[in-house]
Amino acid sequence: MKLVTMRDSKSRVARLEGSSPSPGTRKNRIIGRVAELVYAYVSEAYPARVGSSNLPAPTMKSKIKIIAIVGPTAVGKSAYAVKLAKKINGEIISADSRQVYRGLDIGSGKITRKEMRGVPHHLLDVASLKKIYNVSNFVSDSKSAIAEIVSRGRTPIVVGGTGFYIDALLSGQVLPEVPPNKVLRKKLEKKTKEQLFVILKKLDSRRAKDIDRDNPVRLIRAIEIATALGKVPKLKNANTYDVQWIGLTADREILRKRIEKRLKARLKQGMLREVKKLRKDGVSWKRLVNLGLEYRYAALHLQGKLSRPEFERILADKIYQYAMRQITWFKRNKNIKWMRV
Repeated sequence: MKLVTMRDSKSRVARLEGSSPSPGTRKNRIIGRVAELVYAYVSEAYPARVGSSNLPAPTMKSKIKIIAIVGPTAVGKSAYAVKLAKKINGEIISADSRQVYRGLDIGSGKITRKEMRGVPHHLLDVASLKKIYNVSNFVSDSKSAIAEIVSRGRTPIVVGGTGFYIDALLSGQVLPEVPPNKVLRKKLEKKTKEQLFVILKKLDSRRAKDIDRDNPVRLIRAIEIATALGKVPKLKNANTYDVQWIGLTADREILRKRIEKRLKARLKQGMLREVKKLRKDGVSWKRLVNLGLEYRYAALHLQGKLSRPEFERILADKIYQYAMRQITWFKRNKNIKWMRV
């Protein structure tokens, strides 16, 4: 593919977006659009890097160039990232708060070895379910992975839908250092997620607007920070990366159908068997519920609290609602170039 300037690539994207490609070529054209943007971006600073695997890393004086592919669940970020990585000699860092855990494979939609197509992936299966892996762990581990990738002369591609994690890493946000309050946590763990959300809303209405209200772990941590500091502070910036932001999105009805189709596929693949195995391996019902979405509602179904039809219907609704929250989160970032897929 011909290298183009960023200006040329933008006009090319505009022309392609105005066209009406046939269904059979649409995906390839979208990949082409993304690749053109990224080729221009990467080659601008490291002109010899594109297509090579043994080139010097950037100097410490320049910010590290990173590609970020974000968007709602079920839009196809992982597949697009793999295709892009093969085109620009990249390696992928997964930004998913559940895929970091070993054993959460089918329910979390973790990419398989075959789907990776030889592209190195980082931040998958790095934590045990016996411990809580938080955003600070993610930022630290991701920075180490980025340094390794760049040292090999390759381009880091951060891919995922956990907006809080991605912003903490790529927007250079410094997290508040508030130690765990065991007494407060023990008290809050007795409350329902609805009660936790009400508490947080009273303490910090701004944080309550964008938090995952179905995730008790995040709600408790937000309350913990707000209790200690008065509110969850806006994160300070100390950015060390130069990020090319790419967002993938789809029409709501199309996204809804993809979510439902993907859920059926995961159930057929053995999602419920996976949850049963986790239980057999010692993972508590409470831990499964706190993991959210697929694992939360699978746990409720397996405990007899939801019938099979209720389980499938409610879970599909909850995943769709989560996708809408993801879109809302990422739309705040005006640097993202959006591609409809």
